[in-house]
Order: sequence, then structure tokens, then C-alpha cells
Amino acid sequence: MSLDKIALMALLAISHVFAFAQSSDEKITLEVSTMLDNWHADAAKANYENYFNALADDAVFIGTDPTEHWNKSEFKKFCKPYFDKHKTWHFTSLERHIYMNESKTLIWFDELLDTQMKLCRGSGVSMKVNNEWKILQYVLSIAVPNSLTKQLTVLKTEFDDSLKIKLLKN
Repeated sequence: MSLDKIALMALLAISHVFAFAQSSDEKITLEVSTMLDNWHADAAKANYENYFNALADDAVFIGTDPTEHWNKSEFKKFCKPYFDKHKTWHFTSLERHIYMNESKTLIWFDELLDTQMKLCRGSGVSMKVNNEWKILQYVLSIAVPNSLTKQLTVLKTEFDDSLKIKLLKN
């Protein structure tokens, strides 16, 4: 076999591996993005079962209030009255970034959301459980422009100081 044919075969093999890796990354990104879009849609439609099925059994949800740090069971209990009354939330992703480890078994993401609280940031970690992407941790925070930080700090000082005292006593 000539050197040209060997070089061509090597180039084709490398191209195939690169194309597979790229399409695999794109496929995973699409799967996770679809899962997150569906999760947000299930909240908006008050679909309690589907919403919570997107969370891993040992998931943690961290909300915008500093006291909101729930495991899945606690979060379900907190949310149940809202879902029962169809008084849930509607989050739409405006921008999303999805990252993965080299073995493509762990995903982390962040998204800028349009919500009833105006712009929020959601971030989290996801992994495959029984061949489905599940959310392990989700953190929701209200996005505050730097120019408003001083005003916001004044507004929340009393609450934060009180909570700090309580937490330091524990």
C-alpha cells in the first residue's frame, strides 16, 4: 500500500472519530436542552408528575430565597399546593450553556431565564440515570444588574442580618 493511501486512510479515520465526537456532543447537548425545556414547560402546565420525574431521587433544589435549600422530597412538598391550584411558574430560557465531562456522563449548565421575577439565572448539574438525563442539582437566582447592587443590599440588610444571626447560633 502506498504512503499516500495510508495517509488518506489515517485522515479519514481521524475525520470519522472527530465527526462522531462532535455529533455525540451535539446529541447530548440537544437531549439535555430538550429535557430542561420540557421541565420548565411541565412547571408552566402544572404537570406535577413529569416535573418531578425530571429530578434525580437525590436531587437538590436551591431557590432564590436564602432559606430555600430542598431535597427532592422537601421540594415536592413545598410545590404541591402550587401545582394543585395551577399557580405554578413559567420560565423560558433565553440563553443556555451546556458543558460535559470527557466521558459525557456528567453535565453542568447555566441558563438565563425570563420569569415572573424578570431575569433569573438557573444553573445545575445533570447525569444519566437509567438512560435518562436527570437533574441532580438546580440553583435559581435572581439576576441583579451590578448598578442596582447597592440599592438591593439596603433592601435586604435587615433580613440578611437576622438570618446570619440565626445561622451563626446553629
